[in-house]
Amino acid sequence: MPGTVRLLTFAGARDVVGASEMDLALDLPCTAADFLDGVCARYPGLVPYKKALRLAVNGSYVAWTDLVASGDEVALIPPVAGG
Repeated sequence: MPGTVRLLTFAGARDVVGASEMDLALDLPCTAADFLDGVCARYPGLVPYKKALRLAVNGSYVAWTDLVASGDEVALIPPVAGG
């Protein structure tokens, strides 16, 4: 069933997507893994980052089997280097 989430992107993911936040329509609910697959299909430039990205849903990191539902806020979190 179609639904909309608020997508937040950072660093390289933001550069590929072209925005730091947007409303994104996908078939929802779906697993976090399926969500990332859908985002990568829409933005193929994310594919090289795919294995390194983490997802946070409504402010909390999720497992790839957790569900993403319509109305959620989903953040694509790239690897972070400290210093």
